[in-house]
Amino acid sequence: QVQLVESGGGLVQAGGSLRLSCAASGRTFSSYAMGWFRQAPGKEREFVAAISWSGTITYYTDSVKGRFTITRGNAKNTVYLQMNSLKPEDTAVYYCALDSSRGSYNRTTSWVYWGQGTQVTVSS
Repeated sequence: QVQLVESGGGLVQAGGSLRLSCAASGRTFSSYAMGWFRQAPGKEREFVAAISWSGTITYYTDSVKGRFTITRGNAKNTVYLQMNSLKPEDTAVYYCALDSSRGSYNRTTSWVYWGQGTQVTVSS
């Protein structure tokens, strides 16, 4: 049984930083991409960032480029999202995803496994 557990969410003022973590367990993950999505109240879940299995290729949605950084742990079963210069519009539940083999990395339907999410709230 694959399990993804996110942590690191919380309340922060605009301009502040948070670091999200996601740990995967249950099988070998070194060959799979990992990613982050987010869902604000009343909105659809949207792509934030993704990283290849090797950790050498990364993708970001335009609104977070230059502010967020996705990295992968040495054991490849952990992914991080460093979020700097946070804005109120970044407020959402952030979800970790594993294995984008079903399609394009920026689509929710492409990912096989999902975490339960962690709340990020940015106050103005």
